[in-house]
Parts: sequence; structure tokens; C-alpha cells
Amino acid sequence: VDAGVTYTNNAKGHSLWQFTGGNESGPRWGLIGSEDLGGGLKVNFRLENGFNVANGALGQGGRMFGRSAWVGLSGANSGAVTLGRQYNSTQDILGSLQMSSFLAQYSTHPFDNDDINNTFRLNNAVKYVSPTIAGLQANLVYGFSNSTGFANDNSWSAGVTYVNGPLNAGAAYARVNHPAVSASGAVASDNYYPASASVFGARLGSAIRQQIWGAGGSYAIGPATLGLLYTGSNFGQATGGALRFNNYEGSLRYMVTPALMAAAGYTYTQVARAGESGHYHQVSAGVQYLLSKRTDVYVNGFYQKASSGVGQAWIDGTDSASTTTSQVAVVVGIRQKF
Repeated sequence: VDAGVTYTNNAKGHSLWQFTGGNESGPRWGLIGSEDLGGGLKVNFRLENGFNVANGALGQGGRMFGRSAWVGLSGANSGAVTLGRQYNSTQDILGSLQMSSFLAQYSTHPFDNDDINNTFRLNNAVKYVSPTIAGLQANLVYGFSNSTGFANDNSWSAGVTYVNGPLNAGAAYARVNHPAVSASGAVASDNYYPASASVFGARLGSAIRQQIWGAGGSYAIGPATLGLLYTGSNFGQATGGALRFNNYEGSLRYMVTPALMAAAGYTYTQVARAGESGHYHQVSAGVQYLLSKRTDVYVNGFYQKASSGVGQAWIDGTDSASTTTSQVAVVVGIRQKF
């Protein structure tokens, strides 16, 4: 459970103080389990709910288990196959490498254009994760459209991770075809980008095809961990052409003491469509203090500057866009893991 107070200096032209939940981690509750079948074979399941800590309402479009709902088999030497509502390969691999995995959600790339902060998840998905061999592990996912129009609202993704001592690296690609055309497809119509996610008059949610790709890694040196990440996304438009984003991120985490972490990062995002182009600069920083192994308190601050090409600044996760090309947000909160 994660809750706090967020200040935004300019939301539709006014300063704004808000109670906010899910700043560092989306509030959730669920069940996970496994049954040992012998010979290294196990049955595994995960049912994970998301909820709004401000009012107790269900998250992810009102789904009972909107974050995850899957069951599958795993073998000690053969990997794991899981079936149900799941994350795609880019989310599995690149999500843990982005700075919002250790700073608040406001450090997410503009509009979460690469979906690694989980704007949408996959329904009807079958996933295979290989065993780890010499530090390498493969990840493959296919989400069924569940319709006779096989190419409508299906998705596939693939990626690989490499872990060796202080090095953690990964690369992945995902593709969604005709997302959000129905409530029953791989990317459901109530689980895609909102109308407010729009640049140069092109709505992210109106894409007929989305591609996401990226690579990055982190390297630990004593109490410090350095991170680099590149992601790109391409939203093919029904009217022709495409809206494209490129996100370049660098970050640093430093354990001042075993209980105190300081972190900072910078993101540069390019956006282009049909001869129009612009960019965003964003700086993120914060501290986190562990009251116990389960509980921490945090203070994070964010500054975004948009070019005149894209117009208004809008830190992802804040209530509204700024009326100018800059925006500041600060959040203070507490997180309890149970």
C-alpha cells in the first residue's frame, strides 16, 4: 500500500495539492502459489489485484485481478509456461531497468509511450520464459485476439536478459496489432491510452499498430548503481504516417546508508510525426528511507521542460498538463509491503 501528497506547480494554469496513491508502487493485493508435482515440475499461479488507496475502488478498469491473473507449469531445466493476463516482454525486461522502478511514477517517460510503466497489460496471453543459461534468459509472449479477425487486437513480444555479477542488461521488442478494437482482445478497449495522450493532434490511443523496442542495463559499483536505458515506440495512425518517440535515460542510485537511498536521473525524449518534431527534457531526483524491511518513506521531485514544438509540458502521472512549456511536481509519501 503506497500513499502520499503530490504538489504540481501548474495544472491547467493553477497550482495543485493532491492526495495520491501508487506513487512508488501501485497498491495491490493478491495470491501467489505453487504445487510441486515431483521431478522438478511445478504448477504456479498468480492472482493480483490493483486498487485505489484513496477510495478503495478496483483499478485497471474495475477488474478483480487486473494486474495479473495466470496459471502455468515450470520445470527446473525447461523454463516456465504461463497462461492468462500478463505483462509483455518489454515490460518484464525493460520495466525493471527504468528509473521509475526506484523513483516515483512521475519519472516515467512522457505519456508512458513505451508502456514499461504498464499503461496496458495483455489478456489471453501465453508466455514462455527459458531457464537461465550462462546468465542469459529468453522471454516470449503471444496474446490472442480471441476473434475471427486473427490479426485484430493480437500481440507478440520477445526479449532477452543477461545477468553477470554487478551487470544486469536486457533488450526486448513488442508489437500490438489493432489494439483496443474490442473488450475481449489482447489489449482491451478499456485498457489502452486515454484521449488525453495526444501530441501534434495524433492520439496514442487511436493507433492501428504499436511497436515498442529498447535496450538497457545497470551496473553496481559498491553502494552506487549506474543505469542507462533507451526505448522507442511507433504508433501507426489510421490516417497514415506514424507518431514516433525515442527515450534516452540515465540514472544513478546511491545507498548512503543501508537504510537511506538517494537517486537521480535524466530523460531526453524526442517525438516526431509527419514533419513535426519536438522534445522533452526531464530531471528526477529523490530520497527513500527504510523505517523497516517492509516500510519506507520518500520524497521525490521532478522538473520537465518541453520544446515549443510539442507545446505544453506534462509530467506523466500528474493530474493535468501545464499551460506553459515547464512543469514541476513534488511528492511525499509512505509505502508498506505486506
